[in-house]
Amino acid sequence: MNKSLTAISSLLLCAGAQGQTDPGACASLADSAARLACYDNWALRSGKMPPAPNPEAPAAVQTADQRAATQPSEITRFWDLEHASARGALEIRGYRPISLAVVGANSVNTQPSSPTNGAAAVATAYGSNELKINLSVRTKIASGLLRSGNHPLRDSLWFGYTQQSYWQLFNPALSRPFRATDHEPELVYVYPHTIALPAGWTYRLSGIGLVHQSNGQSLPLSRSWNRAYLMAAADKIALSGDRFTLQVRGWQRIDKRTDDDNPDISNSLGRAELAGTWSFDTGAGSSNEKTTHTLGFTLRHSLRSTARGSVKLEYLRSLGSTNSGLRFHTQLFSGYGDNLIDYNRARTVLSVGLSLVDW
Repeated sequence: MNKSLTAISSLLLCAGAQGQTDPGACASLADSAARLACYDNWALRSGKMPPAPNPEAPAAVQTADQRAATQPSEITRFWDLEHASARGALEIRGYRPISLAVVGANSVNTQPSSPTNGAAAVATAYGSNELKINLSVRTKIASGLLRSGNHPLRDSLWFGYTQQSYWQLFNPALSRPFRATDHEPELVYVYPHTIALPAGWTYRLSGIGLVHQSNGQSLPLSRSWNRAYLMAAADKIALSGDRFTLQVRGWQRIDKRTDDDNPDISNSLGRAELAGTWSFDTGAGSSNEKTTHTLGFTLRHSLRSTARGSVKLEYLRSLGSTNSGLRFHTQLFSGYGDNLIDYNRARTVLSVGLSLVDW
């Protein structure tokens, strides 16, 4: 009987409070459900309650920090900078794209030369249309050399190998030879950072590397050089979800030879490069239904008054499942050093093909 009277009393008080603008009347209600309903009704009548969410309305725009938490940095993922998401050592990983592309160029070097070795004895009737094959892999040798323990970031040491070949597939008169093949083993150490930069950018890593590049030819076509370089990289995740990266490298040639096959190679291929990418997705639904687009550029410069170097523009588009890593890949190169045998010859090259990235 007492419980019934209490409930009836609460309902009466609630009904009375609903007509009031003072929420004090709600506080006297003993029943918690009635008291909560009274406060809700008062807030609704006074205009102080936010409207109920509309299920048809689009989701609120994420802040850059929220998006970064759910969409990791491309640089962090690529170089295993975070201990929690890092993969193990001595796994074979992708480095630069593994590509197969048809190439058309405005010229082809039929009689390569260098200041030391002079010209080849006989000119070869190479064609300007070729097939380009690019193979590139890397593996992490060690991590946690300077940052270990409970620190969330990890430094690491990597070994990479890249091989690029130009194949005269469309030249049956010469029995379709490989015109040029360059080999590039590399040792890279990366040290991680999370330093905030202006305009939403984050400085992600500093690095140092040693790289050897040669074409494996005998004289007079032999070309090779060794370099030590410093690099730095930063990225940004925009509110739209677009991803941006920037990387700068500067190097110093470290060869000390009297029989240098290409003494002027730094003046042509350059002493520094700036590379950047812009990646964005189109399509709706799950990640498997999205198409990933990447626009990239690489600028090299000799850093001398006689400006030489190169510019490379690229476009990649995912094919099939985004997670497959398969890309349609087109590239436009103009300048010096598309391959070592052409280090001192400027040419413009357009390639169209398929690439495998980030497996």
